[in-house]
Amino acid sequence: MSLKKLRPIKILAAAISAGALIACSSGGDDNRNATLIGEKGATTVNRYLWAASLETLNFLPVGQADPIAGLILTDWYSNPETPNEQFKVSVYILDSALRADALRVSVFHQVRDDAGGWVEAAVNPATAREIENAILTRARQLRLNQIDD
Repeated sequence: MSLKKLRPIKILAAAISAGALIACSSGGDDNRNATLIGEKGATTVNRYLWAASLETLNFLPVGQADPIAGLILTDWYSNPETPNEQFKVSVYILDSALRADALRVSVFHQVRDDAGGWVEAAVNPATAREIENAILTRARQLRLNQIDD
C-alpha cells in the first residue's frame, strides 16, 4: 500500500483511539471524582484549581468533567425560586500553575419566552469574574491547608 493511502487510515485510527480514550475517561456516575493523576503519575491540571472549581460549583449538576483537558461543564440549572431562568457554567483550567490566568469561566443564561421555550439571555460579565475569584480564593485556601499539614 502506498504512503498516500496509509495516511487517511492512520488519521482514522488515531481519531477512533482518541474517541475511545475520551469515552473511558468519563466513566462512572459521578464525574466529580475523576482522577487527576495520569498514567505516569503526573498531575495534568492544577489540583487545587480542579478541586476548588468542583467545590465552588457543587450546587450545579456536573454534565462532564475531564481532568486531563481541565474542563468542567455543568448541565442547565434552574433555581426553584426563579424557575423561568436557568444557568450553565463552563470552567477551563488552562495551566498546571495556580494563577489567575490559568482559569477561564464562561456563564450561560437562558430565560423562558412567552411560548415556554428557552432563549439566550445576557449575562453580566462580572458574574464569570466573581466565580473565577471564588475558585481562585478556594484554591489558595486548599493549597495553604496542604502546606500547613
